[in-house]
Amino acid sequence: MLRNFVPAGSVRISSTQSGSLYNAAFKRPDGKKVAVVENDSHSSQSFNLKFNGVWATSTLPAGAVATYIW
Repeated sequence: MLRNFVPAGSVRISSTQSGSLYNAAFKRPDGKKVAVVENDSHSSQSFNLKFNGVWATSTLPAGAVATYIW
């Protein structure tokens, strides 16, 4: 199912780990950006996404994976 959000031709532009949060960001051929975030802990984790000076805050439950597209 990841290929629905990160199609062929996408380029990874970032990949980090912060504590128990793992993430990778991609630029798709259509110009949109995608971030995939996994919470590998046993508790909810809050985090921030920043792009072009705009911040978005999100919280993932324990063991969850989320996809953000902009």
